[in-house]
Amino acid sequence: MNTDLMDIIACPVCKGPLTLQTNTVAPDDAPDAGEVLTGVLTCAPCAERYPITDGIPNLLPPDLRDAETAAGR
Repeated sequence: MNTDLMDIIACPVCKGPLTLQTNTVAPDDAPDAGEVLTGVLTCAPCAERYPITDGIPNLLPPDLRDAETAAGR
C-alpha cells in the first residue's frame, strides 16, 4: 500500500480518518520500495481495524470481511 493513499481513504463504516500502523515495509531495493506490505489501518471514532496484507488494504466493512473469511477467501 502506498502511503499517499492515507490522504484519500476513510473508514467505510463511519467515514472517519484512518491511522496507519506498519508491520512490514518493502525494502529500498525492491520495485515497490517504501510501500507498506503488512500492517493495520485503525479508525479512532468507531474503533474498527482494517488489515493490510501483501500490500493491499482490506477496507471491507467488518460484517463482509468476516463473511469473506468464513467462506475461505
